[in-house]
Amino acid sequence: MDLLSFYGLFLAKTVTVIASLAILMLIIPTIKKRNNSRAGKLTLTRSDKYYYEVQNRMRLEKMNQFQQKLWKKEQKKKEQKEAKYAKKHTKSINTTNNNQEKSTLYIIDFKGSIDAREVSSLRKEVSAILSVAEKGDEVLLRLESPGGVVHGYGLAASQLQRFRKKDIPLIVSIDKIATSGGYMMACVADYIIAAPFAIIGSIGVVGQLPNFNRLLKHNKIDLELYTAGEYKRTLTLFGENTEEGREKFRENLNHTHLLFKQFVHQMRPKLNIDKVSNGEYWYGTQALEKELIDSINTSDDLIIDKMSQYQVIEVRYLHNKSMMDRLSYKVSNNISKLLEHIIT
Repeated sequence: MDLLSFYGLFLAKTVTVIASLAILMLIIPTIKKRNNSRAGKLTLTRSDKYYYEVQNRMRLEKMNQFQQKLWKKEQKKKEQKEAKYAKKHTKSINTTNNNQEKSTLYIIDFKGSIDAREVSSLRKEVSAILSVAEKGDEVLLRLESPGGVVHGYGLAASQLQRFRKKDIPLIVSIDKIATSGGYMMACVADYIIAAPFAIIGSIGVVGQLPNFNRLLKHNKIDLELYTAGEYKRTLTLFGENTEEGREKFRENLNHTHLLFKQFVHQMRPKLNIDKVSNGEYWYGTQALEKELIDSINTSDDLIIDKMSQYQVIEVRYLHNKSMMDRLSYKVSNNISKLLEHIIT
């Protein structure tokens, strides 16, 4: 009996060790694969093909069985004819525009958070498009952002300027909101459209922070802060702020606002910049009157209208996010939504 128990215990240990090794062998390649793909990937979607597929399904649904049979027969003939044409012309393609039936409309999305972290994907998308864009191609940016940090949105606007430098027309569509840093991006476009009730403008700069100095003093807590440079710190969270520091902080804000105004006016010289740069925002129809945008439209209608002339490709760079990244993104996104509610 003792021998049987000993053997059973030995067998259990052996099975446990083998199972543990097997699990490790399965987990290690997964971890390696995840680390290798950490940077992310570029995804491309043919939006026009998807739209025409949906359109055909809707048409078929409205037909009776006999009509469906006739339609499918005609469709098959059409596809065979197109395939024969494509095969015939494939041999003569020499990467020249003459052999392309349609130019391309590239679509990118930017749903901006306070820290403009989405710019890391934007720069990859812009680079990908510029690597293949040809004369006649256009780019549509579907923009949604209440703005955020100056340096983040400044970089995002600079990424969009790369299209201007290469003479690739850029259209910006605002379906919901593009204010502050969001409008800084939008104004780079050759043409801006917005939905009637989209929120646009807020060409201004804001800076605020709490000060806990009195709380520290009340609890007899001393704070020592040393700086080298007269304006290394202007306003602080825990130190005692001075009127001189406050004045310097306001001066920095005004200087940033001036740079913002100059940038917008440079991109859209027809604007009466002094009338629209007081930090106020407007709805789409009002923004059109003030020439902040060029027409009232939605991104959906624009894309459908363009399909007859362009093949439509959505370009999206997706980062592989860690759990911490996802958590911080949710927090940042919630703050952005809160700010949007405050504005509206």
